[in-house]
Amino acid sequence: MGALKEEVETVLKHLPEGSTLEDMQYGLYVLEKIKRGLADADAGRTLTQEEVEQRLAKWLTA
Repeated sequence: MGALKEEVETVLKHLPEGSTLEDMQYGLYVLEKIKRGLADADAGRTLTQEEVEQRLAKWLTA
């Protein structure tokens, strides 16, 4: 639980004055998504640029 408190403190330190509760929640959300993305990259769960372009080709074609 200590790591969670540290993450919350880090997000709070970087929020500007006047931030809302929603701003803090969004900061924590983004931090979690970054951590998951890094874990996926470390585990090799990534795609190359070419693979992404192939998957998205149906939407990129006008």
